[in-house]
Amino acid sequence: MDLMNLWNVQGQLLLMLGVGVLLRRIGIFTASTKAFLTDFVLFVTMPCSIILSFMIDIETSVLFSFALVLLVSVIVQLFCVVLGKLLYRKQSASRRSVLRYGILVSNSGFMGLPVAGELFGAGGLMYASIYLIPQRVVMWTAGLSCFSPEDANWKGMVKNFAFHPGMVSVYIGLTLMLAHLRLPMFIEQTMSSIGACTTPLSMMLIGSIVGEMDRSQVKIDLFSLVYSAVRLVLIPLACLLGCRLFSVDPLITGVSVVLAGMPVGSTTAILASKYGGDASFASQLVSISTVLSMLTIPLWAMVL
Repeated sequence: MDLMNLWNVQGQLLLMLGVGVLLRRIGIFTASTKAFLTDFVLFVTMPCSIILSFMIDIETSVLFSFALVLLVSVIVQLFCVVLGKLLYRKQSASRRSVLRYGILVSNSGFMGLPVAGELFGAGGLMYASIYLIPQRVVMWTAGLSCFSPEDANWKGMVKNFAFHPGMVSVYIGLTLMLAHLRLPMFIEQTMSSIGACTTPLSMMLIGSIVGEMDRSQVKIDLFSLVYSAVRLVLIPLACLLGCRLFSVDPLITGVSVVLAGMPVGSTTAILASKYGGDASFASQLVSISTVLSMLTIPLWAMVL
């Protein structure tokens, strides 16, 4: 993708985010609307995109690539675990849980998949779906333990991870790819049309999160900027250096770096509110990192 196309893509994403902010501000996007659209994206549009991304001719090299993507993702998650424990151990309990979770869990699901698809095509979307598997494991284990250690058990992890709509979509896509099966053309075209809604709906949903914040909550201070730099710059930089050091395939490197550089996950604020963390502080980090990511993502894409 050349520079002009890259900025066109980023401009579209930013404009979609702005539409979400506007719709929330004028009251069209309410809390119930956001909840409905969140489920619609998770259970309908995004699964269609993921399944279609596996509609390729399988080769042995693809299976090796899957294993490599998983390995890179696992290493990145372990790096995030260590980073969160080292950097924020002196923070208050309510803020420490938010800070560590935000480092562990990015917005790769909502924002990362559409961006990977736009930047790298169907192959990038397929690798991104595989890359997200370790993060979803971490989200329901180490991530949840940041807020509520007693809820981070194997039973809860298996239920939430194994039956996550994104994971079910991966199961279906992998089965079709390994069995060399193709869906009827009218089904593929219907799924393609539905899946095309993922990017605009995802970005408008993220925009609605920004739009519902009070001005007092969206306070840009030095700490928030440094924290966003860790999430958006340091983590993907470490991923890039590691991939380049071991000569990882450029497409896998690109997908991994872009997903590693996604902003703080929107679930950070939800879990903070539920488990007694600093919800306002979490919302501030989500909002600021999301807005700043619109600058850092194209920069990473240019580096790649």
